[in-house]
Amino acid sequence: MIGTYLAITVLLSFMSARSARAVPSEGATGIAFVDGWLRFDSNWYVGIAENGYYYVPGQQSPIAFFPVFPMLVRAAALVVGDTQLAGYLVASLAGLLATVLAARWAWDRLPARSAMLGVAVLLTYPYAFFLHGPAYSDGTNLALAVSAFLLLERRHYLLAGIVGAAAVASRPFGIAVAVGLVVRVLDQLATQPGRPVHLRDLMAAVRLVRPRHLGVLIAPLGLVAWMTWLWVEFGNPLAFVETQSSPGWNQGVGPHTWFKIPYFGAIWHGEWAIVLNLTVQALSCLAVVLLLPRVQRRFGWGYLAYTAIVIAIPIIGTKDFMGAGRYALAAFPALLVSGDWLAQRPRWLQIATVTVLALTLVTLAWCFTHMIQVA
Repeated sequence: MIGTYLAITVLLSFMSARSARAVPSEGATGIAFVDGWLRFDSNWYVGIAENGYYYVPGQQSPIAFFPVFPMLVRAAALVVGDTQLAGYLVASLAGLLATVLAARWAWDRLPARSAMLGVAVLLTYPYAFFLHGPAYSDGTNLALAVSAFLLLERRHYLLAGIVGAAAVASRPFGIAVAVGLVVRVLDQLATQPGRPVHLRDLMAAVRLVRPRHLGVLIAPLGLVAWMTWLWVEFGNPLAFVETQSSPGWNQGVGPHTWFKIPYFGAIWHGEWAIVLNLTVQALSCLAVVLLLPRVQRRFGWGYLAYTAIVIAIPIIGTKDFMGAGRYALAAFPALLVSGDWLAQRPRWLQIATVTVLALTLVTLAWCFTHMIQVA
């Protein structure tokens, strides 16, 4: 699995290096395969690591980006001496760690064939190129989320809560980790051999909660700490929400966003390249939604709660599905349980599915490194 991850990294790095020469970026490190990944929101994260946060109401501001990843980049920059290089290294190492941990999680919970196919889907998921170099927080968030759940499965409740708090403070939908951990504790307490757990069993399990289980309640404090800092620093604990509606992002709350008016507007005006891009991301969300029942059957209510919240936030909160495909990368239980679905299908369909995913991954990575926005 690590070998496959590294092989994909080498392939995508070659592509990134070619793109850096074709489409140079400002403030380049001089390392071509690094510079090709420093696109789009990478500049926001690097800017935060170098200069910190600021907030200008009504304008795009870096407080839209949660703090854990840029904090790690700032720390790494003290070692390597270059913030952009640090962003690449932190993102890549976090992506490798996330992949290894997710594979471990899958092998513990699925039959061998299903786990192998699930990991193959994760590795070739079209937006998984964000685990191989772009200075984005996706790999960090995924590594922290899977770590928190692995710790919980080993009954390390306090550590799960602490790591969960870091996950919550790493992405806007990180709160899904806090909810998932709490529901998973109840799921564990309600589980009896040979008997499915129903919702009423979760409610009844509350009486079985003991002080040691309460360690997972630390996880929401990641969001509380972030909002408290925003309140003290800028007088607005929800500044990260409000800045999303600023011109250029236009991700305000309301029917315009909920009903995806810009998406249907692109269809109406025949902007087919944009429509294709957005539709691929919408289909990624749909696939996760369709896999939710299997997530519950295989992994329980805690992972269902986590996955449902992870995918609900981009579905509801994006005006046109832009970015939703990347956000769905965090829905690791759905990506991995897809291997369980594939394992029950003909071998030709398994090969075809992974092949199509891999080709789409390479295509989207090429677009991203050539400054064509795909997520």
